[in-house]
Amino acid sequence: MVHDPLERHLLRARDLIDTRYGDHLDVPTLAARAGVSPAHFARRFRATFGEAPHQYLLTRRLERAQFLLRETDRTVAEICLDVGLTSVGSFTTTFKRVVGMTPTAYRELARTPLPAIPMCVLREMTRPK
Repeated sequence: MVHDPLERHLLRARDLIDTRYGDHLDVPTLAARAGVSPAHFARRFRATFGEAPHQYLLTRRLERAQFLLRETDRTVAEICLDVGLTSVGSFTTTFKRVVGMTPTAYRELARTPLPAIPMCVLREMTRPK
């Protein structure tokens, strides 16, 4: 439960990141949304949500990129721009650092059909012990 009025403003700023991750969002813009200075906003955001505003925004962008890689045929460059990033090279490097593989490798793996598991084996694997 949120009691501190500033935390409500932080929630609004976080919601802005969640819904408009593809837009140009920086700490001054988010701080203005919360009605505090950029330095105070960055400190309180980290204290409240456990990560810096920029890291939170990057995480949302990469999550959306993963979805788009799995579910669409858009190019890596188009997805990079769709999620609010401007450099395909930086996007690929960051994606690989965070996800563990390049966007192209992620797409290939995500689209690889899993082998069929016989129902008897599946039941045995999921049976409570």
